Amino acid sequence: MIRDSYIKTVIEPFKIKSVEPITFTTREDRERILRTAGMNPFLIPAADVLIDLLTDSGTSAMSAKQWAGILDGDESYAGSRSFFRFEAMVKKITGLAFIIPTHQGRAAEKILFTVKGGPGKVIPNNAHFDTTRANIEFSGATAIDCMTEDGKRPEVVADFKGNMDIDKLEAVIQEHGVENIPLVMITVTNNSGGGQPVSMANIRATRAVCDKYGLPLFIDACRFAENAYFIKLREPGYADKTPLEISQEIFSYADGVTMSAKKDGIVNIGGFLAMNDADLALQCRNLLIVTEGFPTYGGLAGRDLEAIAQGLEEVLEEDYLHYRITSTAYLGNKLVDLGVPILMPPGGHAIYLDAARFCPHIPASQFPAQAINCALYLDGGVRAVEIGSLMFGTTNADGSFNGAQMELVRLAIPRRVYTQSHIDYVIEVVKHVHDRRESLKGLRLTYEAPMLRHFTARLEVLD
Repeated sequence: MIRDSYIKTVIEPFKIKSVEPITFTTREDRERILRTAGMNPFLIPAADVLIDLLTDSGTSAMSAKQWAGILDGDESYAGSRSFFRFEAMVKKITGLAFIIPTHQGRAAEKILFTVKGGPGKVIPNNAHFDTTRANIEFSGATAIDCMTEDGKRPEVVADFKGNMDIDKLEAVIQEHGVENIPLVMITVTNNSGGGQPVSMANIRATRAVCDKYGLPLFIDACRFAENAYFIKLREPGYADKTPLEISQEIFSYADGVTMSAKKDGIVNIGGFLAMNDADLALQCRNLLIVTEGFPTYGGLAGRDLEAIAQGLEEVLEEDYLHYRITSTAYLGNKLVDLGVPILMPPGGHAIYLDAARFCPHIPASQFPAQAINCALYLDGGVRAVEIGSLMFGTTNADGSFNGAQMELVRLAIPRRVYTQSHIDYVIEVVKHVHDRRESLKGLRLTYEAPMLRHFTARLEVLD
């Protein structure tokens, strides 16, 4: 990576070869659309969204080489060459022996926790995201977060706020017993914690705890490349290492990996489960055959496997990662300059608005982050996602409400999709909502599903 020292502007390390039109709507249109969607942006048709920051999962733009791979994919049912290219790339990065393709990350989680979960089991993590928690709980097991205290405080600036709280991890193991903990997980970067990275030292310390108690360590690796680049930028001893070398060290401490390739695989569908345990791999593959497909395609077409293999190569390019992390920070820093409260410092794949400080007049039981989320769509056609008490809150039998640890609105940035002018537009919309924040009202649920309610919930504005 060579740059002239007198150039300060960070440009996209690619040229645009194909474009897709986006639709402009009026405020009156958006009022009607939002009411029809039950005040839930998940239920808004994509055609009615101007800037879609709902997720960075599966929404990225693929490269010319990835599209070439789509045409070149081997669609053989068993043993396709596309699988072997995919397998070789995953092994190169992770060093793990058994590679099991799945149609996306939650399928890998479903298989893993069907085998390793179950009633009475406990799975600790730095912070489980929604589908991970749901798959653990669906098996009858309990998901426990071990986030550091700094990680729970949006206003605190620290290099590695995604870290595992090592003392809490040990306390969870001692409280619940080694025999009830089938594995420990660590998520990189920490999505529920604001897209914050985990340090290599913390991964090593987590590994040491696992070794002490004889427990396997699994990494949720959705955004491993972004985490590796943060380590390169912030952790002593890694400045001269490549993102690939840093990633290989990260995975050297793991016994297994789950990954949604829809994030740092830069593809629209796909994922994998990987491990070193031959017996566990056999059980997982048997379940894969029942639920996903043959072990060398796992619910994916050969063309998808080709695209993932190429995407995993491209995501580790240093020019790309520099652009990715810097452009995300651009959005966060501009909002901070305008006085908008965000989770600090800016993360890798998203900026998180701190709804508790943004709208302190709306209590957690009235979903302040969702109120802001709806306002972003209403004011500018921007769709984000609530990561707060709608996603993680619970109600006790006596009717009392348990709010989430943090009330956040995630502005997730798809990879290689939006330009700086799109992001400048988003900044203007957020500022407009922030300027009128005292006029925002809370919401109440009119419908909720028993699990992952935020996907399909319907709400109404409180008077």
